Amino acid sequence: MARNKHPEETVAKILDVALELFFTKGYDNTSIQDIIDNLGGLTKGAVYHHFRSKDEILSAALDRENQNLYRELKLIRDDGRMTGAEKLQALFRASVNGPQLEIWSHIAPSTDPVKNSRLLGLQYRSVFEETAPCYVRPIVEQGVRDGSIKTDHPKEFSEVLVLLANLWASPMFRMTTPEELQTRISYYLEIARVLGVELATDGIEEPLERYRNTFNENTEIFESEDAS
Repeated sequence: MARNKHPEETVAKILDVALELFFTKGYDNTSIQDIIDNLGGLTKGAVYHHFRSKDEILSAALDRENQNLYRELKLIRDDGRMTGAEKLQALFRASVNGPQLEIWSHIAPSTDPVKNSRLLGLQYRSVFEETAPCYVRPIVEQGVRDGSIKTDHPKEFSEVLVLLANLWASPMFRMTTPEELQTRISYYLEIARVLGVELATDGIEEPLERYRNTFNENTEIFESEDAS
């Protein structure tokens, strides 16, 4: 069998087609077969050679779309002018304004953690393998040194802060009313204060509320299309 000489082009094509379908049909209404049918000549084997599931395709697409955000997070982490607490604030603001929430709100996967357990698992794994150790922990350790963050456990502090932000304070896996979202954000900031750092809602509340509105609108559209 002939070897694919340009695997990166194949991967890019799969991700492009998958994202377009996720945006137009919704994540839950799109199957692997839908993606294969729209690839114009690529076989099921070619898709499964690169990705084992639809969840892996979405994860890879998000990683690709987040490349500029990752560069921004590294610049924040390595900035020599800010304190650790200032970097942490900037990191969360940049993350909330990055492309992931925008994409997630338009593809509107079910917030049921059982139905989309693999997506939840991928988010959970990314906290411990990437976000906390690569970006947050170095900032927290600097904050401990410069006195702007108070903790004796920077590793655990970093993991808890990101877990609560990604899987609890954010509405990605638990939809809320505007009032519930506001209360959750306020309490998240209180928890952060108790843990040892002062954070503010600057640049955070508006993107989360925009996400909530867009997600709800698209969920209604995709559910009505699925029922028709």
